[in-house]
Amino acid sequence: MRALFEALQFAAISQANWEREMAANVFRSKRRLIVLALLLVPIALVTVAQAAGLPAVLGGKETYTPVFFTPTVFVASVLVGLCAGLITGCIGAGGGFIITPALMSVGVKGILAVGTDLFHIFAKAIMGTAVHKKLGNVSVKLAIAFLVGSGFGSTLGGSINRALYKSDPVLSDMFINVVYVVLLGFLGVYAMYDFMSLRKGPAVGAHVGDSAHGREAATKKGGLVATVQGMRIPPLITFDEDLVPGGKRIPALFVAIAGAIVGLAAAIMGVGGGFLTFPIFVYVLGVSSFTTVGTDILQIIFTAGYACISQYAIYGFIFYTLAMGMLVGSLLGIQVGALTTKVVKGIHIRGFYAVTIIAGFINRLFAMPAKLAEMKIIDIPKWLATAFDTAGFYIFFIVIGLFAVWVMREFFSKIGVLRGEAVTPAAPVTPAKSARRA
Repeated sequence: MRALFEALQFAAISQANWEREMAANVFRSKRRLIVLALLLVPIALVTVAQAAGLPAVLGGKETYTPVFFTPTVFVASVLVGLCAGLITGCIGAGGGFIITPALMSVGVKGILAVGTDLFHIFAKAIMGTAVHKKLGNVSVKLAIAFLVGSGFGSTLGGSINRALYKSDPVLSDMFINVVYVVLLGFLGVYAMYDFMSLRKGPAVGAHVGDSAHGREAATKKGGLVATVQGMRIPPLITFDEDLVPGGKRIPALFVAIAGAIVGLAAAIMGVGGGFLTFPIFVYVLGVSSFTTVGTDILQIIFTAGYACISQYAIYGFIFYTLAMGMLVGSLLGIQVGALTTKVVKGIHIRGFYAVTIIAGFINRLFAMPAKLAEMKIIDIPKWLATAFDTAGFYIFFIVIGLFAVWVMREFFSKIGVLRGEAVTPAAPVTPAKSARRA
């Protein structure tokens, strides 16, 4: 069980590292900032046109695609993205996992929240990609086999979500709810355990990934890795030739299966899949971190892009205004959060991380009684189901809001210190760095 906790936390750290790198790449480039501003022009024009009313085909209330826009909706989406970005940048894990639950909490259908989150991730990947720097690390054969599998998994995941929604929208929401309850439950319990353990000893850094539990298990070459690489199911893929004489070999089938798992999770949960790619590649397939980094960046672009376009966009399950607001908010939040780690104690951030993830877990758990009652699975008074749902809503947003206020206060109150040190955004926490710090 502990190994599962560690794998999930390691996965969250890997996803956060990618998010932080993409945000940093956008803010380093004036050209990318201009592109971001141009993407926001249509939203500004729609705001101006609100008083006159919009034709249905351009985004009125009667359109099939859910694009009806109000300035309030956009501001709310920016705040959701900002909070998620602050968590990702400051904590180094878990921020992306709160977006879909946050959208569902404010009344967005689960399938629409998933599709919108995927589009936001895809837009971030395209704008902030560092492929030109990292493609040299990619094993083309590994990437092809992985993307074949992720395409299959994404198609399956999107089909499951759409089939459930077509059958019963409440069942669709319930399914996505359960997935997040399980994920956030595991992460929250382990994060709190990790925090309580670290309180007894010295903190060694700001990020969750700095704990001893974040060590890269890939340094152990035996066990599952040796078994997987020892099989000779054709065709075999050779990789890591620059690191190991003659390279390593692995059946393409296992790489495709890994891709299918990542694609399935991405399409169901509305994530890029990077939170699973790194631990699967490192812990199971035995791929070096050097090769995994490039392959992970590449797969997020294609997996998120394929899933959001082929499984959600063409069916009208993307709210573009929300996606753009989240993109702007998260890019800013990640930068502020990463800088704040320079001036706050790591143990405080770990505590906030644990509480935030648990708040997300409570939020989705408390939403379930009302869904189960709607599905006639349980018999519960409507007032009680509403009370649970409302309590989960306030617990979640109060915790997230307090965390955001605390981070922003620390950032602005110590901005002079940050300027004096001439710091740059914190470097991503890699498993190798975690091991050295521990």
